[in-house]
Amino acid sequence: MGDVVNIRDVSRDVFSATLGSVCCCYTGQPLDTIKVRMQTNPHLYTGVIQTFSKTVGEEGVAALWKGAVPTAVGMALENAVAFGVNEALKRAFPDDPAAKNADERPDLLKPFLMGSITGCCSAIVLLPSEVIKAKTQVEIGSSLSSKDILQKMIKKQGVRSLFCGFDAQLMRDAPFYAVFFGGYELSCYLFRTHVPSMPEELNFFLSGGLAGMFGWT
Repeated sequence: MGDVVNIRDVSRDVFSATLGSVCCCYTGQPLDTIKVRMQTNPHLYTGVIQTFSKTVGEEGVAALWKGAVPTAVGMALENAVAFGVNEALKRAFPDDPAAKNADERPDLLKPFLMGSITGCCSAIVLLPSEVIKAKTQVEIGSSLSSKDILQKMIKKQGVRSLFCGFDAQLMRDAPFYAVFFGGYELSCYLFRTHVPSMPEELNFFLSGGLAGMFGWT
């Protein structure tokens, strides 16, 4: 049990995931805002370029980062939980050392199963920020902040309003993390097998990118 919840390992996993998620949030938030507006108002926002131009022209460049604060908080919590839980599961159910061989195919089913469990855990901490973020992003021409929207939600519907759509969140996150972590391990294995000259750092970088792409598709 001590190996599973080793403070140093857990702290490293959580810190790395939190830092990465905040950077990811602020680089990807403009495209997420465009996506949400196109999804919620398809008659008003008809395309990526048109949505970008209309949003910036009417509300300024800062509007592209609407909802960035709850997104950053949510992503930090999500990734801290996701990578923390996944690494803990890997330490709790390690591969058999006797079967570990560089030329032998690793167990690729386990990462997919662990990813599903991870997704269920991360959905719980991510959903509240997702609800606030989406409501903030669709506020057109409004000066309401994420804090104002949160207070309005709590006043009208209580805390349960933060978990609206929890079943849909589970249906999204469990398969996503199954494909993400499972796809990552599969990709690393395929690169090592078919491109043995590839540096491990590049393998990790490409495999992580491919895993994220396949997870979202």
